[in-house]
Amino acid sequence: MPKLPRLTAEEAERMLLKSGFQHVRSKGSHKIYQRDKERFVLPFHKGKTLHPKITKELFDVIDDVIG
Repeated sequence: MPKLPRLTAEEAERMLLKSGFQHVRSKGSHKIYQRDKERFVLPFHKGKTLHPKITKELFDVIDDVIG
């Protein structure tokens, strides 16, 4: 399995919006995105890279949308 890229919150947000998710609301430093019944919570700490587990979840959610 190839290594996942290190993403910032801004890059992850762009990927979510491109795949059809919409920003629903924010709570503190977390932004909630939704597409149909699927929801994704993105911790938004400007300038920091996301934890690899969050990046993996992001790619899983986007793969579900595409495939």
